[in-house]
Amino acid sequence: MKRPTAHEALIYLMVVTSASDRDMTDVELARIGDVVRSWPIFEGFREDRLVKVAQDCQKLLHEDGGLQKVIALARDAVPLHLHDTAYAAAFEVAAVDLEMRMEELRVLQLLRRELAIDPLTVAAIERANKARGRSLT
Repeated sequence: MKRPTAHEALIYLMVVTSASDRDMTDVELARIGDVVRSWPIFEGFREDRLVKVAQDCQKLLHEDGGLQKVIALARDAVPLHLHDTAYAAAFEVAAVDLEMRMEELRVLQLLRRELAIDPLTVAAIERANKARGRSLT
């Protein structure tokens, strides 16, 4: 199995988070697309490859030990200084529907551990996401 690029690995983590409850909603898929289109980290990534990368991730998830394998591949492909960005992207997908299921929380917990995200950084990412999501009403 070839090692994913850093872009592919970031997408893998978003897909894993979305698929964790076995229900990749349209809202979550749209958010993955929004992140890929708008976050500077994805500069240079050809957006037309997004569906293929997500499908590759889903194939990996169906292998024995798929979840751990995908997370390990992603951890190794994303440079250390971008691990917090990887967690932020995954959290963005989990939070988009304003409802976090136990499976999503479990995956986020695995990501925090595997990416070695410290508790203060986790709190900052989660708080910033909540602040961005507020409306006037």
